[in-house]
Amino acid sequence: MSRQAYRSALAHALADPASASAGEAVVYHPDGLLVVEGGHVAAFGAYADLAPGLPEGTPIEHMPGRLVTPGFIDAHVHYPQVDVMAAWGTQLLDWLHTHTFPAELAFADRAHADAVAAVFLDQLLANGTTSALVFCTVHKGSVDALFEAALGRDMRLVAGKVLMDRGAPEGLLDTVETGRADTEALIRAWRGRGRLGYAVTPRFAVTSTDAQLAMAGEVAAAHPDVLVHTHMSENRDEIAEVARLFPAARDYLDVYDRFGLLGPRSVFAHCVHASEDTFERLAAAGASVAFCPSSNLLLGSGLFPLKRACGCGVNTALGSDVGGGGSFSPIAMMGEAYKVGQLQGDNLDPLHAFYLATLAGAKALHIDDKVGNLLPGKEADFVVLDLAATPLLARRTAQAKTLAETLFMLSVLADERVVERTYLAGRLAHTRRGA
Repeated sequence: MSRQAYRSALAHALADPASASAGEAVVYHPDGLLVVEGGHVAAFGAYADLAPGLPEGTPIEHMPGRLVTPGFIDAHVHYPQVDVMAAWGTQLLDWLHTHTFPAELAFADRAHADAVAAVFLDQLLANGTTSALVFCTVHKGSVDALFEAALGRDMRLVAGKVLMDRGAPEGLLDTVETGRADTEALIRAWRGRGRLGYAVTPRFAVTSTDAQLAMAGEVAAAHPDVLVHTHMSENRDEIAEVARLFPAARDYLDVYDRFGLLGPRSVFAHCVHASEDTFERLAAAGASVAFCPSSNLLLGSGLFPLKRACGCGVNTALGSDVGGGGSFSPIAMMGEAYKVGQLQGDNLDPLHAFYLATLAGAKALHIDDKVGNLLPGKEADFVVLDLAATPLLARRTAQAKTLAETLFMLSVLADERVVERTYLAGRLAHTRRGA
């Protein structure tokens, strides 16, 4: 089994800094050593402690001026929306009908889906994202295209076919019967292949009838290892429409709960306007929330109450929500999350933001036993960040005295140039041009 060691500054999260001391939650080695063997982490720690015990002949690559972190995890993203990024518009419901639905119609063509899947995954890797929870389209072939491309790259990815049987153009609608058949077929074909997982994916309550939501709950119950992935409480007009369509429901979350879609393997994107009671019920169910600050700002959806969600004990992770979001970069999402907090009087700790972009995402996807940090035995998905990727970044990071300062500078000043390399299971999967 091949063995390779990397000497660099190292950082990873072991727990949520909001509920544990910083020293216990985030580990930082200014001069560290990461040892990778057979695609897994063999050792992670201080260079002075680990180097003397390395087997003779172990190659060590010295990377001064770099920070090695676990690969980032995007807890909510739409691969079919690559081509509607930066589309001018109004708010959510209009944006869907004006930009998103027309773009998704093209995914009936498998060749188009293949082309976009390749671009999408390459963009994730270029931005240091090694795992993601992904929306496809209603077309079965869109899922096949994404999974095939991810399998070829050996990415740990979770995705699913969108379920929609109302409220969208004819070419984007399925039925209860076809939605069930396609979802079951995709689970059989892809779940557990390579590093892939499946998510039952009703788009949101507005675009699924009672019968389809009930079917989604039945499929999820029949396959307890799959996730449930959907949207909730993103936009006030959307919330009002859900109340109109489901008048007997207590609230938006109750719609999903009554159809068996609320549980420990459920991930709800946005939850911008969720009440404290909703967050408490999410926490009691063990569900996760994907906080998508870029798209919430660009679509005018509102300010996610991170402090309230975390205070209620909800596992919360960061999502890019491309194409509503304006960037694939989890580092940029850390900066956007800080800005959302500032507007609410909540000064987000950079160490907490780092946790949201790594281990919290792994927990949301139920892959934290495999990725999310660099503990020995975990899969070696990691990123090499160049702290001098731009002249300004080099000047500022040279002045940083703590990991928190460095991470905050990155979240404000860095772009994808900071990602020098991305590794999947110990294998180089992306190298920055010119690096």
